Amino acid sequence: MSLVNAHSAASSSRRTLLIGSAAVVASAGAVSARAAGSAAPSKLHAGASGFLRSNMFTTKDGTQLYYKDWGSGPAVVFSHGWPLSADAWEDQMLFLANRGYRVIAHDRRGHGRSSQPWDGNTMDTYADDLAELVNALNLKGATFVGHSTGGGEVARYIGRHGTARVAKAVLVGAVTPLMLQTPANPGGLPLSVFDGIRAGVQADRAQFFRDFTTPFFGFNRPGAKDSQGLRDTFVMIGMQTGLRGAYECIKQFSETDFTEDLKKMTIPTLVVHGGDDQIVPIAASAMAAMKLLKNARLEVYKDGSHALPATSKDRLNADLLAFLQAT
Repeated sequence: MSLVNAHSAASSSRRTLLIGSAAVVASAGAVSARAAGSAAPSKLHAGASGFLRSNMFTTKDGTQLYYKDWGSGPAVVFSHGWPLSADAWEDQMLFLANRGYRVIAHDRRGHGRSSQPWDGNTMDTYADDLAELVNALNLKGATFVGHSTGGGEVARYIGRHGTARVAKAVLVGAVTPLMLQTPANPGGLPLSVFDGIRAGVQADRAQFFRDFTTPFFGFNRPGAKDSQGLRDTFVMIGMQTGLRGAYECIKQFSETDFTEDLKKMTIPTLVVHGGDDQIVPIAASAMAAMKLLKNARLEVYKDGSHALPATSKDRLNADLLAFLQAT
């Protein structure tokens, strides 16, 4: 689905709006449950071969962030996409934790099991929340991995907080550098498309998410193996996100310009993108980002969907491991 086609689809009918307008949304996930916990990091369980930690962390403005912390070894920090949670990364986390890495993923404020505050639903605050958590865990030399909106979060973290604690970065189907069409970014989508997404979320969020799973997973492509399980878990975890957080995040992933953040990413960076990504089309994202990144390599998964952590998990896992092990 091209950028032009996505915009055209957004104006034809409600169902087409929900699917076509979603051509820039960022998300992935699995089932989650509501949780509450202490105001500071605390280890809940220790195992003989490493640690399994699942905690709540309170930011300076009182927002509680749920995060999971598995394994031991060099740290890998994951940032998820809209509108889901840390569970989106479980396939990668389990794979890497079993291979000697400590993997950490949090639910962004307003999402999953974290607090749902009225204020602070901005990309700057998302990045600051991540920085507070990373500092509290005293992570050093970590690899930051972001999918879709999470890719923007990683870029903004580096733009605001630098690379003192970051060794490498991975952007998977990321919304960087800018999704909105502007005079300086003619390849982006018009504001009306994002207004359509907001309208769909407000009108019938559950149905919007159901319809969105088709282009997100690429189930509308010839030969695609449909999975009701993936569809169901996507909707379930998406509905865990509060309406305020889901609505406000649309502006953040669509209108935030990450150009200057990408210029500051001088660390080794792996850019991974699906060649048939119908949600964040590759030309306006990965290809444009590669012109700004100073030390990056691009991996294009031919015919790959936006949901690479799920639909191409074996290849992505292998690529992540190879990138982590590279000197």
